[in-house]
Amino acid sequence: MIVVDIETSGIDPDRHSIVSIGAVDFSHPERRFYEECRVWEGALISEEALLINGYTEVEITDVRKQTDEDLLKKFVVWVEAGDSHTLMGHNPAFDISFLDETAERYHIELPFPHRSLDLHSICFAHMIKAGITPPVHNKRTDINSEKVSEYVGIPIEPKPHNALNGAIYEAEAFSRLLYNKKLLPEFENYPIVWNT
Repeated sequence: MIVVDIETSGIDPDRHSIVSIGAVDFSHPERRFYEECRVWEGALISEEALLINGYTEVEITDVRKQTDEDLLKKFVVWVEAGDSHTLMGHNPAFDISFLDETAERYHIELPFPHRSLDLHSICFAHMIKAGITPPVHNKRTDINSEKVSEYVGIPIEPKPHNALNGAIYEAEAFSRLLYNKKLLPEFENYPIVWNT
C-alpha cells in the first residue's frame, strides 16, 4: 500500500493544481517519493492553501520546475515499481481527486484501485474498539491529523505542511493503529500510547 499526501494550490481539483506529492511505501517504508511542480497554466491559487503548505506564488509558478504532468508520470512509475497500488492517507479522497483530475487533463492512465484506506476511519474504529468516545465538534467527528498524532503518541507534524512529512506521519500512525507497532526510525523514541 502507498501512503500518499499531496499539496495543492487550493481545494478544487478542477480549478486548482497539484504542487507536490509525497509518498511512503507502507510495506517497504524506506521507499519514499517526493517531488514538486509548478501549477498548470490558468490554475487558481488560494492564499489559504499557501498558508497551509508554505509555498509562495513565485515558487509554484516557477517555469524552471517540472509540470504537474511530468510529476504525475514520475509518481505513477514509482508506484508501479512497488508491490501494491492501494492508496492510504488521512483524507485520501482529496488526494485522489487531484490525481484523477490531473490524469484526465493529460490522458494518463493511473494504476490505483477504486478503494483506499483513510486514517480518520481507522482511528475512529480504533477508538471505538478501545472503549474511547471519538471526539465530536458541531455534531461531526473531530479527528484531524493532529489529533491522530496525539492519539498514537507521536509529535504533531511540523508546519508549514509538507507532502512527504504528511505521508511519513500518516504511515507511522497507520502502523500503530493497525498493527500496534512502530514503523519508521523517525519515531523510534516515541512509545505507542493511546492518548485521549
